[in-house]
Amino acid sequence: MRYLLIVLSLFLGMATSSCTTGHRPDNVSVSVGINVPVFPRLVLVPGYPVYYDPAISLNYFFYDGLYWVYVSDRWYASSWYNGPWGYVEHYRVPLYVLRVPVRYYRQPPSYFRGWQADKPPRWDERWGRDWERRHGESEQWGKGKAPDPAPVPGYQREYSGERYPREDERQHSIRNENYRYEPREPITQERFKQPGRGRDKGNGGRGQDRR
Repeated sequence: MRYLLIVLSLFLGMATSSCTTGHRPDNVSVSVGINVPVFPRLVLVPGYPVYYDPAISLNYFFYDGLYWVYVSDRWYASSWYNGPWGYVEHYRVPLYVLRVPVRYYRQPPSYFRGWQADKPPRWDERWGRDWERRHGESEQWGKGKAPDPAPVPGYQREYSGERYPREDERQHSIRNENYRYEPREPITQERFKQPGRGRDKGNGGRGQDRR
């Protein structure tokens, strides 16, 4: 029963999200019809610095300090497990997220049908030559060592139901107190900035969090 509400919310919200998101800036929060009521069970995708939850029926990932969801042909990101979510242009989604194999999409769209389960989605076919040109670095996949995965923000387990923070300022404040991780991706660095205060302060260390 834990994930029944999530699945129902996803289907009820997909039509709304497709009509209301449009090409919004990355810093605008939107409703994507997803409700994750408790902290997910994050497991590493083998060989990737990306986590997923094998029990949740969503295209739901965690990478470089952000949660990522793929809904209605759009990517969204949040620094907290249940949003609020911000729309992310296809061009700005990190390569390591895009290269996660098809089998780890727990709610694959119909156009994934026939694609190899152990290969990444064919984004070039879906999004066209312009996307392929702008994401040309995908050809370099495997030639360098993948980064270490970001630590799981286990402190968020303590926040669910009425305790879950919805305001940006509150989310940033709690994260700054409990999560000491220096992101590598530009979009994560932007998301980690404290509203009105510039970049988050911390000890600069990697791989430290309160679990």
